[in-house]
Amino acid sequence: MSKLDELLRELCPNGVEHKRIGDFAMCFPGATPKTTHPEYWENGTIPWMSSGEVNQEEVTFTEKKITQKGYDATSTKMVPANTVVIALEGQGKTRGSVAITRISLCTNQSLCAIVTDETVLSEYLFHYMRSQYLKLRDLSAGNGTRGGLNMKMIESYLVPVPPVEIQSEIVGILNGFTNLLMELTAELTARKMQYSYYRDNLLSFNMPASKKKIGEITRVFSAARVHKNEWTQEGVPFYRSSDVISKFNGVENSRGKAYISFDLYKRLSAKSGKIMKDDILITGGGTIGIPYVVPSDEPIYVKDADLLCIQKSKEFNSRFLYHYFLSTEFRKYLENITHNATIAHYTISQIENTPVPLPPLDVQTRIVNVLDNFEKICSDLNIGLPAEIEARQKQYEYYRDKLLTFAENGNTILSRAEQSRAEQSRAEQSRALIKLLQYVFGYVRIFLGDVGSICMCKRILKSQTNTVRGVPFYKIGTFGKEADAYISQETFNEYRSKYNFPKKGDVLISAAGTIGRTVVYDGKPAYFQDSNIVWIDNDESIVLNSYLRYCYELKPWKASEGGTIPRLYNDNIAKAVIAVPAIEEQKRVVSILDRFDAICNDLTGGLPAEIEARRKQYEYYRDKLLNFGK
Repeated sequence: MSKLDELLRELCPNGVEHKRIGDFAMCFPGATPKTTHPEYWENGTIPWMSSGEVNQEEVTFTEKKITQKGYDATSTKMVPANTVVIALEGQGKTRGSVAITRISLCTNQSLCAIVTDETVLSEYLFHYMRSQYLKLRDLSAGNGTRGGLNMKMIESYLVPVPPVEIQSEIVGILNGFTNLLMELTAELTARKMQYSYYRDNLLSFNMPASKKKIGEITRVFSAARVHKNEWTQEGVPFYRSSDVISKFNGVENSRGKAYISFDLYKRLSAKSGKIMKDDILITGGGTIGIPYVVPSDEPIYVKDADLLCIQKSKEFNSRFLYHYFLSTEFRKYLENITHNATIAHYTISQIENTPVPLPPLDVQTRIVNVLDNFEKICSDLNIGLPAEIEARQKQYEYYRDKLLTFAENGNTILSRAEQSRAEQSRAEQSRALIKLLQYVFGYVRIFLGDVGSICMCKRILKSQTNTVRGVPFYKIGTFGKEADAYISQETFNEYRSKYNFPKKGDVLISAAGTIGRTVVYDGKPAYFQDSNIVWIDNDESIVLNSYLRYCYELKPWKASEGGTIPRLYNDNIAKAVIAVPAIEEQKRVVSILDRFDAICNDLTGGLPAEIEARRKQYEYYRDKLLNFGK
């Protein structure tokens, strides 16, 4: 710094002059060739930079390239290597971001290239404009949510311009910090990739199931034709598609019952085959694909083509296939194979070629036990009010689809249990369902809202805080850092005893600002800013706090937009999904991840501490070096 001081005293005795960018640089935007013209893009050789690539900071490559025809067809211009580019617009953090090119390229219209003259080093301008990010964001905020910069704003932006000798000295100092930062970040990134690989695999529980076509595992057949004049008033029940649909809906068939004589039944069954217990009837016309599992060996007959029969097999549990035929996956499959027909039909050939997931029989049985219980609850009209029945039906359908999806690819999600006046409490029911699904699969995916209630501290008014002494009061800006505000011991004691307060080990979550930042409460006196910092009062017999912390780190939190700042509302947190194995498995996962976490996050002597120190050092010197006054 002594050399810089000497240069400043020698070359800038009266201070540093401030100039508009337009006074020392040529500024121009790019353009985008029409994507409907393949000749502008295919086999392109000219690097073309999109606005999102400004986040590279040092641009060494572009995802897309354009052809010479594409270049000639637009107003885009070649940007020399080592040119500063600024994002004029863009969602998220892109607008106002600054990068420097390390290759020659052209850009889209959302980027402004700044080609400096000999009085300003591009590296100097790069460092300076990076320091102006927040001011550029404010300048470009506009009246809408997106905002944007324009060429006039860029050209009129004031920059301190010391002599080139001073610029060069500043660039040398700052580049030393950034180069070291890049090296350390690359090392840390490699470690974190290793950590993330093991974390994600440990928190991903899959049980893939093979798929077979129905025709490969059993016989599918139709009945011989019965004419309507052969119907009788009694005898062997004669099922039509309307009968199966009515049974499925739990109502009487409005068309009335139909029968055929026992003699006709024996004669026709000898040709087509008898329908036996656990065979599956499925509607082939009208509302197609509705299943019915035959409950007994009592004689029945069915209308040809209207109903088709899937013979029972040792390879599948008939009730498992029944539930699969009601799943969303199967309904979508039906739509794909029947959408071209004037009247939809599901034929024998189509059934034979229908693929179905086939996990092991014991897993099929456990799935059936769960889904049958849900179906029984949903179908029993005596357990509660109509509204409760409707809620249970929706719950059943959701669990059914998720369980059967799991059977194929392991993507099961346990929905939040509906509270019922006629049964146990919601919390008890949720725990029971979690254990039930763990019984089936060894783990279950649950909504965080089922883990426990979302809590927050009692609101603290600004007038109740001070900046000198007392119990630390953490806000979103200081969460996970040093507190800059305090509350009295008296207020802390009162609020801790009267209102929600975290237990030692509870995992606190930032619901605003740095969304999803977590801190494990260490039990020391501290207070936290009401709705901005929350935690889940979880039952550790279901989910360990230490396991929850890693789940939070894995979550891509979906914050609500539209307010002054994005935030996590209770509903956002409650609907987030995590995978929960048994307690012993949670302990094993945590043990492994703790070892990786120690490598990546040792704040006493690891890479994060070094990077943070270097970053602060860089920012300090950057701001000092670039602060010349006006």
